[in-house]
Amino acid sequence: MKKILLAIITSLVIATGMQGGVVYAGAFSGSKDAVCAGVALKEGQTCAQVTAGSRDPSDIVKVALNIFSVIIGIIAVVMMMIGGIKYMTSQGDPSQTNSAKNTILYAAIGVVVAALSQVIVRYVLAKFA
Repeated sequence: MKKILLAIITSLVIATGMQGGVVYAGAFSGSKDAVCAGVALKEGQTCAQVTAGSRDPSDIVKVALNIFSVIIGIIAVVMMMIGGIKYMTSQGDPSQTNSAKNTILYAAIGVVVAALSQVIVRYVLAKFA
């Protein structure tokens, strides 16, 4: 059971890591204009006006929180499924049935904690940002 859970978590981590690509501009030997040609410029904006890392810190926190919530949600659903399978295969054994119920309960508590973290962080960002 632990091997299955480890395989699921590993595949989720790998899948989320493959969504974005990394660009190494230092290895490029062309001109600045050639590099800038690949950047989506706003109307009337020149290549010299493009600034890197100009994102608001609260936006970064929101994106990180959304990614965290999606990962927690996926893990919670998987754990609820594992708890359901454990419950169905317990064959009436009280200790296995109790273990399955605890797995489902703790997964539900995890979802509630993740949802409350969303609410708290968004409240703090709205209040102080």
